[in-house]
Formats: sequence, structure tokens, C-alpha cells
Amino acid sequence: MTDPITAGRTVLVVEDDPGVRNTLDHLLRFEGYRVLTTADGQEALDLLDHQRPDLALVDVVMPRLDGLALCRMLRRRGDRLPVLVLTARHQLGDRVAGLDAGADDYLAKPFATEELLARIRALLRRTVLPGAEDRTVLSLDDLTVDTAARRADRGPRPLDLTKTEFDLLELLLRNQGTVLTRHQIYERIWGFDFDTDSRSLDVYIGYLRRKTEEGGRSRLLHTVRNVGYTARSA
Repeated sequence: MTDPITAGRTVLVVEDDPGVRNTLDHLLRFEGYRVLTTADGQEALDLLDHQRPDLALVDVVMPRLDGLALCRMLRRRGDRLPVLVLTARHQLGDRVAGLDAGADDYLAKPFATEELLARIRALLRRTVLPGAEDRTVLSLDDLTVDTAARRADRGPRPLDLTKTEFDLLELLLRNQGTVLTRHQIYERIWGFDFDTDSRSLDVYIGYLRRKTEEGGRSRLLHTVRNVGYTARSA
């Protein structure tokens, strides 16, 4: 049976190592994806000028234009293409650098095939397909989130959010007043639970707080110690 999440979806693989690139190409095609491949970030930019994938798998260390530079360039020009960064670097600082550059998720090599596919499905699951829009406007104090337009505003000021930031904010607002555990959030946003020492969620909460509290606005996203997070008025 065709998986509705993967059916007809196109993944761009940006990887300079021919062996890894070919392996990912074959794996994704076997799983039912359409696949585009490029050998570096500059080739990817050129391809994106005339083709539109649903998601990009991007290596970090590449010639000409590396993966983080590619992410930054995409975000600066307003391109919200979901990006999953693949890298051999394992340190927290490298993971944060990838998220800061605008990546939606980060996976360190070597990785299990099942985990890679789960993360791809999680990102695609959060991509609205044509005709599947569910227009809902969520609000908390002067924060509003239009789920169909993918727009968030704090008072008169629009918030510039990445895809993952928006999805996390929407989840918290849909459950405002309820404390969501870290496990629940990881399962809903990333599609699986991270290792217990992962700080990816904390990084994203920090990003959202900076953006929603800019200009001295009150805090709406609160930490419940040793449990998780909740959205509520201060």
C-alpha cells in the first residue's frame, strides 16, 4: 500500500560524497520518494531556481557552498523549504549552529536508516498538502497564530519563524494551559523521541522566547521544571 506521507513527494539530496549520495538516492527511491541530487550547496541553489522538492537532506561539509551557508541563504531569501542537516559532527555546538542557520532538524552520521526515514516522514507530515488546509486562528493574549496561512503575530508585529518554530508554537497554543512533556513534544514535532540528553527542544524554546518577547513583551511560553513546557498568560 502506498504511504500517503511519501507518495509523490520529492527529496533533494545535497551531498558531495558520491557513495553517500548514491546510497541515499537508492534508499529514498526504494521508499517511494522521487529524488533529486546535487554535489554541493551552489548546485542546490541553481536547481531550486527551477525545481521545487518537498524536503532537502543537506550535508554540512561540502565544497564551494557548505550546508550551513546554504541554509542561511535559503532563509534570507524567504525560502521555507524543510531542511534536514546531515553531518559527521556530534558536538552540541555543531547542532546548535545547524539550527541557528535555519535547519529544521539535525542528524549526526553515522545514523540508522530507520531514524533517518522517521525524521523525513516527520518533516513531511508537517507540510500542508494542497486542499488539506484547516484554517484555524489560535490566540493567547496578543499572540495570534493562523495555522493555514502559517503566520504568527505578537500584537501588530509579525514573527519571522522557521517551520519547526511555527509547528512548536502551534502545538503549544493548541494545548495552552496544559503541560506537555518533553517526550510528547518530541513525538508530535519530530515524530520520535530524542535521547534523554538532547537539548534540541530547549534550543527551539529559546528561539521562540526571543522572538515572542521582543520589545519587552510578557512571557507566554513557560518551563515546568523536570516535566516540559506550557503556553499560558504570565
